[in-house]
Amino acid sequence: QVQLVESGGGLVQPGGSLRLSCAASGKINRFTAMGWYRQAPGKQRELVATVTSGGGTNYADSVKGRFTISRDNAKNTVYLQMNSLKPEDAAIYYCNKIATPRWTWGQGTQVTVSS
Repeated sequence: QVQLVESGGGLVQPGGSLRLSCAASGKINRFTAMGWYRQAPGKQRELVATVTSGGGTNYADSVKGRFTISRDNAKNTVYLQMNSLKPEDAAIYYCNKIATPRWTWGQGTQVTVSS
């Protein structure tokens, strides 16, 4: 079983920055492509950024140029640097692998963007 623990969320003003972390424990294959997802109230969970084992990245258009995903395979940790945050970025953020079936979701970390 893989456990995912997200952290780093909080309240930030528009234009601010946050860095999210996702620590994975259990049987991890370091070649697994990982992603950050988010879910806003009343909306479906969406994939916002992915990173391959080799560091290749991809982003949703809504966050491109503002968010940066990275990973530390030695620490089984994935990061999401979020800059120039907008109110529409407010959501609960989760990490998980890209491929299905996905691991059990963690509790996520809440990001609130408000002045």
